[in-house]
Amino acid sequence: MHRNLITTLLATSLALTLPGAANAGPREDQLSQYASAAKAADPAFAGFSAERGKTLHTQAFGGGKPDTPSCTSCHGQDTRGAGRNLSGKAIDAMAVSVTPARYTDPAKVEKWFKRNCNEVLGRECSAKEKGDWLTFMLGQ
Repeated sequence: MHRNLITTLLATSLALTLPGAANAGPREDQLSQYASAAKAADPAFAGFSAERGKTLHTQAFGGGKPDTPSCTSCHGQDTRGAGRNLSGKAIDAMAVSVTPARYTDPAKVEKWFKRNCNEVLGRECSAKEKGDWLTFMLGQ
């Protein structure tokens, strides 16, 4: 009897903690969409990389605006710290660990990717770049 109770409790706990498709949130849905687009663009796509996302965040580019050569120009090197835009307005920390509501509105995520990628890279980010960068930020 005791063994059955423990088995039932363990099974219930496991069922409640395992992520499932029905439990996917907006961030996971967004990453899934980026993965589909990345795979369509490159059949060899094998998944997102937080390391590539970190490189994208910190690398200086020459194609965008001269005063914003990298994401860190406004967001700073520390993803857990506040940033400042060029006019001095504070920007909340990019790290989800500090700003838990970040990246939960897909329309806002796309709006900021479009604006920031054009300003920094001089072009829109690819789905792979978006997924890499978002993967990096979700781990911060």
